[in-house]
Amino acid sequence: MSSNPAVLQPGTEVAVWTSFVRFVLAWLRILGVWDALKYLTEALQSISEVELDNVIENVIDAVEKQPLSSNMIEQSTVEAAVQECSQASDETIENVFNIIGAFDIPRYIYNSERKKFLPLSITNLPAPNLFGTARDKAELFRERYCILQQRTHRHELFTPSAVVVHPDDRRSKFQLKTVESLLGNTAKVGEVIVLGMITQLKEGKFFLEDPTGVVQLDLSKAQFHSGLYTESSFVLAEGWYEDEVFHVNAFGFPPTEPSATTRAFYGNVNFFGGPSSASVKASAKLKQLEDENEDAMFVFLSDVWLDQAEVLEKLHTMFSGYSSAPPTCFFFCGNFSSAPYGKSQLQSLKGSLKALADIICEHPSILKSSRFVFVPGPEDPGPGSILPRPPLAENITEEFRQLVPFSVFTTNPCRIQYCTQEIIIFREDLVNKMCRNCVHFPSSNMDIPNHFVKTILSQSHLTPLPLYVSPVYWAYDYSLRVYPVPDMLVIADKYDPFTVTNTDCLCINPGSFPRSGFSFKVFYPSNKTVEDSKLQGL
Repeated sequence: MSSNPAVLQPGTEVAVWTSFVRFVLAWLRILGVWDALKYLTEALQSISEVELDNVIENVIDAVEKQPLSSNMIEQSTVEAAVQECSQASDETIENVFNIIGAFDIPRYIYNSERKKFLPLSITNLPAPNLFGTARDKAELFRERYCILQQRTHRHELFTPSAVVVHPDDRRSKFQLKTVESLLGNTAKVGEVIVLGMITQLKEGKFFLEDPTGVVQLDLSKAQFHSGLYTESSFVLAEGWYEDEVFHVNAFGFPPTEPSATTRAFYGNVNFFGGPSSASVKASAKLKQLEDENEDAMFVFLSDVWLDQAEVLEKLHTMFSGYSSAPPTCFFFCGNFSSAPYGKSQLQSLKGSLKALADIICEHPSILKSSRFVFVPGPEDPGPGSILPRPPLAENITEEFRQLVPFSVFTTNPCRIQYCTQEIIIFREDLVNKMCRNCVHFPSSNMDIPNHFVKTILSQSHLTPLPLYVSPVYWAYDYSLRVYPVPDMLVIADKYDPFTVTNTDCLCINPGSFPRSGFSFKVFYPSNKTVEDSKLQGL
């Protein structure tokens, strides 16, 4: 028989497959993983010969993605791989639309030795706890640094060329240095780039910090590229080191990276969360559903003050307009009261939600067809201003949920998975907060939305601010990551509405509903377009 598959005679394919199975059988017997083979043989019995090759390839890919405890493939590993493939080949309606709370997001730790992200379950780190330890606080900044470092090293500006025409070509590429490599030098060190975090350890004096050390900065001649440079943000600082001071010529942010590039390196790992064991980006069936459902429509509103009669009337008008073609989902972001949180607000908010439910029930088509997602604001009832913020308490929302069954009260921030699209929603007055804490304010005030969006995506984090400005539960800081870059980022802010696209990510701010003249945003997932909408005055 020829070894060339192209000249195999009819009927020999089965014989070749049988020989292969016998070979694998003997090999697995030697390795002591007979149970794994037996399970795999039974699982593949019902697969037709036409589909067999593809199924085997999928199982192998699923095995390779798993963290193996030894050099032998055990039955539990094979079972998990087969189950993953079965789920991938049997997409259900449950995978089309999912709301993922901040406390349900999976945590992955970057391992610099293996150059891959590992799930928390196979690391030595404890499960996250709201009452974080000092180690959690240290890990918070270390993990932010590691994500940006591996991303920057992979960028073409910091990667040596594979083909060297001239010996100086490799040296023409930029090289990242650490703070440690500068400290202790008695001679001047020129033309270096350091990735580190801006800190103010002494009043009026800024420092650059990375896992290896801290160095004082001289910013007198520093030029700043576009972005909002705040304390606790990570930067690429270019300059020279002399007399224990790093003299900065220019500041820039770590380069951003499209989601497709990230996934090319890390495969179908589901960083985003949700019921799927693998990233939904790989699902051709979900992509088809996404393209075919041209009527899908998401409506985003922020500062929905339910205690204001005019706001309720505008919502009634909006529902009347949409009753003939109900949106897929309404996203209502807080604050849900115009007055700050007080002792009487709980009962008032329950009554306001009841009034909203009554308005929705007046429009049966919307009540039956649309979903309602509520994201709490910074002044809504809850445990302070620490992020991530839990949903509104069940005793406040119970009556509303009974009247409007397709309603979900979720965390702030939260994530939405619709078919293959990944959406992050964050309700925080963040633009002004970042502007107030800038080390250097941009010269072009008119371009603040672009500066803001670039900063968030470059930092791969929703709140690149000092913890005393924007408190975070240390062990849950990972839930605020923006990595890989999502398809859409909704920053519900009282700042003027805007729509900005950066790094294949659509970033929108619907603005404050009552303050912006009752403006809101409408998103069409099938063609990824955003429509600016506004309710006219009475």
